[in-house]
Amino acid sequence: MAETGRIRVAKDKADLVKALTSADGATGPFQTYADVIVFAAALGAKHKKRVPLGEISKREPSPIPQEQFIVRGYDMVINLLSSAETKDIKVLFFNEESNADKRNHIFEEYANGGIELLQVELRGAVDYTERILLIISAERVNQEQIEDFDLSRFLS
Repeated sequence: MAETGRIRVAKDKADLVKALTSADGATGPFQTYADVIVFAAALGAKHKKRVPLGEISKREPSPIPQEQFIVRGYDMVINLLSSAETKDIKVLFFNEESNADKRNHIFEEYANGGIELLQVELRGAVDYTERILLIISAERVNQEQIEDFDLSRFLS
């Protein structure tokens, strides 16, 4: 399970996570590793893609302190994903350390699944920011098409 208080990244995804940040002079679309991981977890959850981590990255990015997620308000995403996945509100109780481990574990696996999706979508891209904007735009268009569906034609 997850190391309490830290969110881990799979070793085989570490290079992409680094490339997606703007730290150390890089030109990625996200400011921090936490930003990348939350985006990836949301993408993984949207596509119901939850993937075990396998080997963990020990270096950049090393396991990310949970405080970085809390300061940005991302703990809400971790809590929502874990309660939706388990369908049990008790996973949110803070009186048991195993609940924190379970929440982090679920979040890490959705993030890993989302990063796998990004690996495919970003393959061959020169500008990750532009490609991610295209992904988001496509999702928005798909959502608008669903909302525009008119049921009045079924009424007689």
